[in-house]
Amino acid sequence: MGAGLIIRDAAAGDLPAVTALYGHSVRTGTGSFEYAPPDHAEMTGRFARIRDLGLPWLTAEIDGAFAGYAYAGPFRMRAGYGWLVEDSVYVEPGMQGRGVGAALLTALIARCEAMGLRQIVAVIGDADNAGSIRLHERCGFTHAGAFRAAGWKMDGWRDVIFMQRALGSGDGEPPTGDGLPFVGA
Repeated sequence: MGAGLIIRDAAAGDLPAVTALYGHSVRTGTGSFEYAPPDHAEMTGRFARIRDLGLPWLTAEIDGAFAGYAYAGPFRMRAGYGWLVEDSVYVEPGMQGRGVGAALLTALIARCEAMGLRQIVAVIGDADNAGSIRLHERCGFTHAGAFRAAGWKMDGWRDVIFMQRALGSGDGEPPTGDGLPFVGA
């Protein structure tokens, strides 16, 4: 972890920077299959939905400057998936290569384990996204499969890579508690 790097819970005041970073990623990359960047109101709603489920949304700062964010979201809104989450990690282009992604993902994993969650998956929106694949490998994820030509973006078909990591005791014993609070699931 780099000097001056802080990982903390995200707050509403972080959402303009989060919205800008995600918008940049949507416009310039293939990690997200969205075509149009969501506006601040939409990102505020997404943030609220994640927090309403009690899931972590983290922000990274380096020397007081926004460096990136990560959150755990539900994989699918069904009761049986209540101990499985999907991670999302975004790092400012100028902050990449400084340990921000690894620090965010490591902290996110720890928070999910503390909640009693059992599995975390990465759904990587392009087989050519070597940086995201390496990040997840370094944080203990293994390859779990791929969907070939699952999405169309930037004038080409994009594969989706699935990676997975056990949390806590993983599948070594039955889950405890009720899992994530999916209403009507």
